Amino acid sequence: MTLRALRRAVAGALVCAPLLPSALAAQPLKPTLIVQITIDQLRPDYLDKWAPQFTGGFRRFLTQGAFFPETFHDHATTETAPGHATLWSGRIPANNGIVINDLGVSDAQAPLLLGRGGGASPWRFRGSALFDWIRSRDQFSRALSVSRKDRGAILPLGKAKQQVYWYGLDGRFTTSRYYGDTLPTWVQQFNAREQAATYLGQTWNPLLPASAYPERDSVAYEHEGKDIAFPHTLGTDRRRGLDSLTAFPWMDDLTVDMALAGVQAMELGKGPTTDVLAVSLSTTDAIGHGWGPDSKELHDQVLRVDRVLGRLIDSLYTLRDSTRIVFALGSDHGVTPYPEAAFPGTDPNRGRVDVRPVIDAVRSALVAGGLETDALEYQDRMLMVDRDRFAAKGINADSVIERVRTALLTLPGMAQVYRVRDLPTLAARGDKVARRWMHSLPADMNVALTVVFKPGYYVATTRSATHGMPYDLDAKIPVLFLGPGIKAGRYPAPIRSVDVAPTLAALAQVVPIERIDGRVLTQVLTTPPRPARPAAKAANRGVRR
Repeated sequence: MTLRALRRAVAGALVCAPLLPSALAAQPLKPTLIVQITIDQLRPDYLDKWAPQFTGGFRRFLTQGAFFPETFHDHATTETAPGHATLWSGRIPANNGIVINDLGVSDAQAPLLLGRGGGASPWRFRGSALFDWIRSRDQFSRALSVSRKDRGAILPLGKAKQQVYWYGLDGRFTTSRYYGDTLPTWVQQFNAREQAATYLGQTWNPLLPASAYPERDSVAYEHEGKDIAFPHTLGTDRRRGLDSLTAFPWMDDLTVDMALAGVQAMELGKGPTTDVLAVSLSTTDAIGHGWGPDSKELHDQVLRVDRVLGRLIDSLYTLRDSTRIVFALGSDHGVTPYPEAAFPGTDPNRGRVDVRPVIDAVRSALVAGGLETDALEYQDRMLMVDRDRFAAKGINADSVIERVRTALLTLPGMAQVYRVRDLPTLAARGDKVARRWMHSLPADMNVALTVVFKPGYYVATTRSATHGMPYDLDAKIPVLFLGPGIKAGRYPAPIRSVDVAPTLAALAQVVPIERIDGRVLTQVLTTPPRPARPAAKAANRGVRR
């Protein structure tokens, strides 16, 4: 008997233990599979705008599940890494440690097993995630996470050393040595099929007739002015084509195929314990960056996500008991339209802010005073200062910081430059942006200033559509639930992304193993969750910062 079979037999015997009728009525069966779906760069308005054209997974979520169209990431650094970490841990970046992409999962000490790209692991992630809470109650629970991106695969499971795979840019899925020294047989077999290579030379045409798309197809500033209109063809050169596949809709199909292969090979969801499948679909982000949120390409991509989600759901329902599967779908961030679309004129730099002259001038002056350049760093709208090194050279750090702030505030398109020490006071007075910045920064980060552009403005060097600001276009996401224990309907009241993980925990009949920032969305549950154990009550109150 295999270990997996033994697990099912033992756990099955426990499930069959006698229960009083009242207990059976009060507590529904736990799900045997929780499916965490993240659609990278999905805005909630897309689901309303194109709802009549959905036939697959989005249609099922919207007609049979629960939809929260007013969900917000309550942090300022609206990027992929913090979005994934927050959504599935129930904790803001200040507490989970994942602040920006560049300080996300890169790890030279965890090299890839195969493929191209740097090493990766969750070593910066702090605390626990949903799967940890589940496994703390059942050591036999297992998880699989699959994505095109390393951070999209790694962070939904936190630090858990489960089966975690991402696209290695050469047509194969890979992982890092954090998770193991070899790939399991089923992954090797999936890679050997070379499914990615079958897309080389294929052409992406719109899914529906031209009349179904109101968007213009030829916009000069989209896609850096190249290949701006349908059809789009994936090149036949193997190296370039397999790399470029990440910006074509077929990448999502490949990711779902990989996930389904893993479900079967690992026997996930066969029960009676609760397993987790995390699937992060990244192509909407690539196409959104390339052509923008108002493009025909993005419209068509969302329709294709609907279809591939439908295939994922239908396949899982075929493979497993549909009455024991719970789905949750969210996004890591939204997106802001191109400045060219928002600001009139022909200046190619309109709607963009260039902070480089200010930062370069200050750093040059510091170097002349004998201070190393990395004692003051500017990254992703944060000014980081090593005060000890300033003090060692007899330089007043606060004076320099204030000069930088004053200079930055004079730049066109600048909205605010916050002193980090002022964030708690401003947040308490109702400043939403200050609160989101406060929620983004762990206490041990040496951040002195945070920069906020006016709505719609980009960083000067950015020529693709982008996100990352603390405004609602970037922070607002859809959240949807589907499955047993869920009350179907539309829930217009605002919620936060940190509420998703504790709600799934309630459905799985587990509680967080640490203090978290989210709350259980009791309004969407058919049965109120059981009271938490006394030691865990504080976990659902959230952190007040």
